[in-house]
Amino acid sequence: MSGPDADASRMDAVADALDLTLAAADAALAADYPGDRGSRQPVHTVYVPGDRYDAGTIAAWGEAATTALAEHGTDITALAGLPPDLGREVRARVVAKLAREPVEDLRIDFEDGYGDRLDAQEDADVLSAARALAASVRAGGASPYNGIRIKSFEAPTRRRALRSLDLFVGELAGAEALTDGFRITLPKVTSVDQVGAMGTVLDAAEDAHGLTAGSLRFEVQVETPQAILGADGTALVARMVHAGGTRLTGLHYGTYDYSASLGVAAAHQSMEHPVADHAKDVMQVAAAGTGVFVSDGSSNQLPVGDRAAVRAAWQLHMRLVGRSLARGIHQGWDLHPAQLPSRFVATYAFYREGLTAAAARLRTYVHGGESGYLDEPATAAALADFVLRGLECGAVDAAEIDDLVDIDVAALARLARRSAG
Repeated sequence: MSGPDADASRMDAVADALDLTLAAADAALAADYPGDRGSRQPVHTVYVPGDRYDAGTIAAWGEAATTALAEHGTDITALAGLPPDLGREVRARVVAKLAREPVEDLRIDFEDGYGDRLDAQEDADVLSAARALAASVRAGGASPYNGIRIKSFEAPTRRRALRSLDLFVGELAGAEALTDGFRITLPKVTSVDQVGAMGTVLDAAEDAHGLTAGSLRFEVQVETPQAILGADGTALVARMVHAGGTRLTGLHYGTYDYSASLGVAAAHQSMEHPVADHAKDVMQVAAAGTGVFVSDGSSNQLPVGDRAAVRAAWQLHMRLVGRSLARGIHQGWDLHPAQLPSRFVATYAFYREGLTAAAARLRTYVHGGESGYLDEPATAAALADFVLRGLECGAVDAAEIDDLVDIDVAALARLARRSAG
């Protein structure tokens, strides 16, 4: 036999052989890089010291942020460099956001923000915070994502970390207040073994408190040089991602611990310092395709004091948030209620400014026509992800997507390659 049929038969035989040769690699790729988690990523994580948290904290932050905006930010969108029409739209949406959902992700902190206390004191504060969170969940006033930051798994704090985790999870489990958005932050990780150990700890906690196996999730805080570059010369954070398995949901950059550990002077420690950019570049590459979210760190220049000081801090924060978004990092930390206006102004401006162009390109990709771009499937997925993120945080409305792109939210999520609706 000769001709096209013979060629096809020969290539079929080669393909069959390749299927066998590459079967293990195919399986590893599917397991190690499953793609998007299919869930919303919050635009920020708010850290509140454990002894200062109560069931009214979220509402109090929203009220304080609204007050700061009213007192110092009548022209906050002009500070952000937005034209008047866009500025009015963004400001109105930010005001509504602060009233509706001022905090997207809350972490009750028993690490650096809390400090070292007597065990009896931390026990009491952990239980009090857990009970307050449970009350907030039951009342419908909790943030969509919430959780606790425990102390590190380094030897001096390991037992304290385990006790606080167990007390907190046990209290929430007993109150039936553990939600799908509950997360545990593991700080100052220095080895892949610590990430693996976290899985063992969570297995034990689930067994002890009658929880579904695998239901507890955690994040790794990248704030030590060992996480970025191990003694063997490898990027340990990449191995950490896979050691965490399906339990690991995020990598959070720790601006100040990481910078200080590299000898950066306090005055120069920043989210935009070159050492920070290098660490976050490595984190992004390590997390790509795994479904693990990457979060930037925080700005410690707080919007407090007189009007000039507040506005200067807002300008810096808005620039840093916009910079992170442009670099593909969609989340960061907020440490003070007055950082919420600048967080949401910068975030909403990012999505509103890019909406028309992204929607036009997406509409052309879906329905045909001319947009001036020849977009491939990966770019179409990025366009859909951009629009979907804008919708999830409140910068964009579903009706706008329907009008500008002419697809529904479910179709948009499929285009964005979300593994679940």
